[in-house]
Amino acid sequence: MDYQLPIHWEKKSAEHQKQYKNYLQRADKNKVLKLLPDLHEEAFEKIDCLKCANCCKKFSPRFKTPDIKRISRLLKMKEGDFIETYLRLDEDGDYVTQSHPCPFLGEDNFCSIYDNRPSDCHRFPYTDEDVILKRQPLTLKNSSFCPIVYYVLEALLKEA
Repeated sequence: MDYQLPIHWEKKSAEHQKQYKNYLQRADKNKVLKLLPDLHEEAFEKIDCLKCANCCKKFSPRFKTPDIKRISRLLKMKEGDFIETYLRLDEDGDYVTQSHPCPFLGEDNFCSIYDNRPSDCHRFPYTDEDVILKRQPLTLKNSSFCPIVYYVLEALLKEA
């Protein structure tokens, strides 16, 4: 049976923010960490990121020094030129993209630097690591635009 995201999942996520927050604050860390790998895998089997790409369209990852070195080398650019062309410093002092959607996102929702993408992109949406519990405001924000996070949080609520 094919999984279908609820049509208005973003609205449902907004309505469930308080529940998610309460759950994450009270969750048994060890129990959640045991459940995450399977829920993460299940979510990625059921939800196609290429149909969404909200993370690339609406937000920017942090570009850390190793990311900048690797990507500028790939693009055959000097690091300073890469930063000047694509990045800006945000309010936290992190390098992020100057524009949205991400300049490396194609019309087909494929990433032109996928194999060399920033570590934040590689790790996103953090549904298989303890970030989901350690950085609860980030998890809640991510659940508002990422159907994978929504799916995992809904599944965790059902388990509770």
